[in-house]
Amino acid sequence: MTVAGEPVRLPPPPFWRTAYFANEVMLRQDRLRITAEMIQDVLATPVHTQRQADGRYRHWGWLPGLHRWLRVVTLDDGETVHIAFLDRRFEP
Repeated sequence: MTVAGEPVRLPPPPFWRTAYFANEVMLRQDRLRITAEMIQDVLATPVHTQRQADGRYRHWGWLPGLHRWLRVVTLDDGETVHIAFLDRRFEP
């Protein structure tokens, strides 16, 4: 965390991301199929975007190769990736 309470932001490549995302989220066994390209595609052309109560944004995109929805959560800047996972509950 920084002094202001925001997560540490790591620069590209592949994209802006939090240290939590880089060091914990993407090392989880259930996230190993998610690639940087998939995340970039969702951020570039989300099917749906929603602002959370804490100011962060949820972005959803369809992954044709996996036949699943990917949810990418960014910080309130809309570009720094904090979490990404295959979302079983999203309905467009």
